[in-house]
Amino acid sequence: MKEDTKISNYCKFDSQLLTLFTSSLYIAGLVASFFASSVTRYVGRRLSTLAGGAAFLASSALGGAASNVAMLIFGRALLGIGVGFANQSVPLYISEMAPPHQQGFFNNGFELCLGIGVLFANLIYYGTKKIEGGWGWRISLAMAAVPASILTPGVFFLPETPDSMIQKSSNIEKARSMLQRIRGTDDVQAERDDLVKASSISKTVHHPFRNIIQRKYRPQLVMSIAIPFFQQVTGIDVISFYAPVLFRTIGLGESASLLSAVTTGVVGAVSTFICMLLVDKLG
Repeated sequence: MKEDTKISNYCKFDSQLLTLFTSSLYIAGLVASFFASSVTRYVGRRLSTLAGGAAFLASSALGGAASNVAMLIFGRALLGIGVGFANQSVPLYISEMAPPHQQGFFNNGFELCLGIGVLFANLIYYGTKKIEGGWGWRISLAMAAVPASILTPGVFFLPETPDSMIQKSSNIEKARSMLQRIRGTDDVQAERDDLVKASSISKTVHHPFRNIIQRKYRPQLVMSIAIPFFQQVTGIDVISFYAPVLFRTIGLGESASLLSAVTTGVVGAVSTFICMLLVDKLG
């Protein structure tokens, strides 16, 4: 870091190839999300999750066996496709299966698992970086197959949600039986009626994107755009993806930079856990 004080540390690490590798996930995820929403709605949450899991498995295999940069970027794009599908279907599945008064808790549990995953990824990278021969990165990329191998076959053991049953086949009695099973009580008439009413109303909406821009829905539209937009503008994803590089620019060694990235993962996981405990109580 002291070799040339005239070189900006930012510009020194301004790698367009690294940017392309990182951004390919977001680009693929953005494109996939447009298809994932229709698949999740018309085919079901389980099959959409299965598609995401399959993309994760393919990505890990391609990344671990990559022989050139193109394979790495393509594998990263497959990872983005998996994120596009799983990030829609899994939270929706959790929301529909969770008790109404605990939906915030369970949805934040999803975020907590993501945070824990990031933490473990940083720990794995920190450990594999010490492997001699410079091939430890292959283990880091291939290890993504571990959670994917749990998610993908696990889908076959999960029931479809009552909401999806009503939307796809209007099988109200089957949906009621599923509600009784997951709620642990026979008194589900009120919730069943709410689901049937919501499904009936949704089928009368032929142009949802045209409706959402109406004046009466403008506050919800603004907030749904502003919250994720400002979350990105804060730079949190830059810190997450480029943490080791950023820490090196302030003078930390390679090992210390990787360990510092682990620290940010710990902070993120702890913060999410606290939010999970408070969201249903405080709103």
